[in-house]
Amino acid sequence: MERIICLVIGYVFGLFQTAYIYGKLHGIDIRDYGSGNAGTTNTMRVLGTKAGLLVLLGDILKCILAIVVTGVIFGKSYPDMVYLLKIYAATGAILGHNFPFYLNFRGGKGIAATAGMILAFHPYFIPMGVILFFGAFFTTHYVSLGSLLVYAGFFIEIVVLGQMGIFGMSQNLLIEMYAIAGILTVMAYYKHRENIKRLLSGTERKTYLSHKNKQAQGSEENKQSGAG
Repeated sequence: MERIICLVIGYVFGLFQTAYIYGKLHGIDIRDYGSGNAGTTNTMRVLGTKAGLLVLLGDILKCILAIVVTGVIFGKSYPDMVYLLKIYAATGAILGHNFPFYLNFRGGKGIAATAGMILAFHPYFIPMGVILFFGAFFTTHYVSLGSLLVYAGFFIEIVVLGQMGIFGMSQNLLIEMYAIAGILTVMAYYKHRENIKRLLSGTERKTYLSHKNKQAQGSEENKQSGAG
């Protein structure tokens, strides 16, 4: 029962669709523009860097809050499985973000919410997540590549740390946690399937933070249009 409660707690927090709300405040449904995704990257491309960063912060915080609330409610009662319950709450938040019922289940891809999970789950995950994402992003300017690397790194790290005894859980609970982490990873890769195709074909769109880089992006896209 506590697992279901944690999923519900997470899902409720995940329903706070930052990109959709921000877009509506500016007179648009963000899902009708750009990639059609209600997430950080599409918001940044459509409404600018400031908007994208605000959406990123909101989506990170909602997953962090779901995990914190779960820890407060169940931490003392279930100390031997608190990390398992945290990942259930994070899963609920990611599902709420990706599949909000009141928006016909059209949300985002869950990467910013996943960043919240990594930040709040255990401090050991933060350095690897930061290195993988920003290393890939600032090298290639592909948000999708950084996101996929973070998920792969998260799955590998949670198994390694679990087997090292970091979470203080029984093997059965660890296996359950690994399974959930695996499901989240598969879901993330599925949600990014079109991005993966474009990465492999060299046609994935790059994302830039500065105005100068946006100009460079425009020039690049114009060249591609001319070449086509």
